[in-house]
Amino acid sequence: MSRHSRPWWRDAVIYQVYPRSFADGDGDGIGDVNGLRDRLPYLRDLGIDAIWLSPWYVSPMADAGYDVADYRDIDPRFGSLAHAEAFLAEAHALDLRVIVDIVPNHCSDRHPAFAAALAAAPGAPERDLFWFRPGRGEHGDQPPNDWRSHFGGPAWTRVDDGDWYLHMFAPEQPDWNWDHPAVRADFETTLRFWLDRGVDGFRIDVADHLVKDPALPDQSTLDPAAIRPWRDQDGVHEIFRSWRAIADTYPQQAVFVGELWEPNADRFTRYLRPDELHTGFNFAFLACPWDALAFRAVIDETLGTHALVGAPATWVLSNHDVVRHVTRYGRADTSHSFAPDAMTQTADLALGTRRARAAALLSLALPGSAYVYQGEELGLPEVQDIAAELLQDPRWLRSGFTDRGRDGCRVPLPWSGTAKPYGFSPDWATADPWLPQPEAWAALSAQAQAGSRPSMLELYRRALHLRRTEPDLGDGTLTWLDGAGPAAHGVLYFRRGDGFACLVNLSAEPVPLPPHGYLLLASDPLQELKVAPDSAVWLRLV
Repeated sequence: MSRHSRPWWRDAVIYQVYPRSFADGDGDGIGDVNGLRDRLPYLRDLGIDAIWLSPWYVSPMADAGYDVADYRDIDPRFGSLAHAEAFLAEAHALDLRVIVDIVPNHCSDRHPAFAAALAAAPGAPERDLFWFRPGRGEHGDQPPNDWRSHFGGPAWTRVDDGDWYLHMFAPEQPDWNWDHPAVRADFETTLRFWLDRGVDGFRIDVADHLVKDPALPDQSTLDPAAIRPWRDQDGVHEIFRSWRAIADTYPQQAVFVGELWEPNADRFTRYLRPDELHTGFNFAFLACPWDALAFRAVIDETLGTHALVGAPATWVLSNHDVVRHVTRYGRADTSHSFAPDAMTQTADLALGTRRARAAALLSLALPGSAYVYQGEELGLPEVQDIAAELLQDPRWLRSGFTDRGRDGCRVPLPWSGTAKPYGFSPDWATADPWLPQPEAWAALSAQAQAGSRPSMLELYRRALHLRRTEPDLGDGTLTWLDGAGPAAHGVLYFRRGDGFACLVNLSAEPVPLPPHGYLLLASDPLQELKVAPDSAVWLRLV
């Protein structure tokens, strides 16, 4: 099947926009929809196919918008629904599709449905939309079970009348009860609301958490190998089949991509069966250490399991929840971790940048679709020295100030100029960006890198252009080659189709270029016709 005849989402390059940190159009130091609209030509010229927006809905921002108070309106910090509709039209006019976040596991404690539940008495039907339960112990002062919040502390909060409610994240994010038909119906209305406005798909936040074991068993009583009672329950698949049936009635070929931190590859791909989600984030690839054997194992397992259900793989290096990979790849431990010290480990940024350039060519050469997190194309590192009083991630508070959280990958982008805010806000703005930008980012701005052939930005632009024009790239098959040394020796070398090959040298020594017709692209200069350590090349084969 040719690229032009297969569904767009099977090999799209999708750019993640974190709205608070992308571009500030009104000068208040917070990114917004109009700032994004102004930067649409940049995204078009970069060569992406679609934009994924983190939540832009009405929210008190207890968790940066992932605590939604109204799923069918835009938060005034970001603009208005009219601004969002104009953005959709302008993006589509530039042949850019738009995917929006949907947050179905939980809402904000300011959501009208939760406010009504709090106002009702214990046992009232309003509380059935959430997980309200009486406490344990003689006076009901102990949580209903021993589940822990992902942000630290108990997963239960007690209200004034004695009931407890479940929140797998912050207390300001009560979990919906998806066993209730009203919850399902309301989210189907939300899907139609945005599909009617032309969105091209949804990224589903914590997609595997929606259904809980109704018995709410203590985690400590279960076999450690058992599926957690708050995630990956079989009933979740019925929900996504109903969503898929709705999306398939719309003409834009709307796509669902699930956030699935699912370590079992077979259970992961159950979500990608033909009548459920189209794709799921491949976090095994993101978490993989800088090691050829480890990468090859992840790639093989990914392609093998996805083929069983006919789904395309996805390849992602960074997002708004993890340490940026320029920093990650420059550390002694190059794998991903959510451990509190993962945000503070020292890194060799020159080494991390070389590896990030090679990783970009690797991810964009693999079969399927690829994701680019905003600023990745600029080579931005993690910001690890944000002052404690400026940290806003709820993980900082909930951990007792031991986990600095995810703010370091969410710092506003540098666009231009030599002084802060580097074009993030208009020249006339007086408000500082909501998180401080490092002084070193002047050299990493889009303006500073544009037209500089050795820059990260120009590498991404050339790679994305080639990905569109090379017929063998995108969705399809992969064949491993050993002509330049196997993975056991630190080299990944594979062919796409009949005429394209990618070689990634993860070893400490230069590797000879294998026989080829000509060099299409190199992440770093060759060393006497050899691929340098921690670099990659794209080749046109004879």
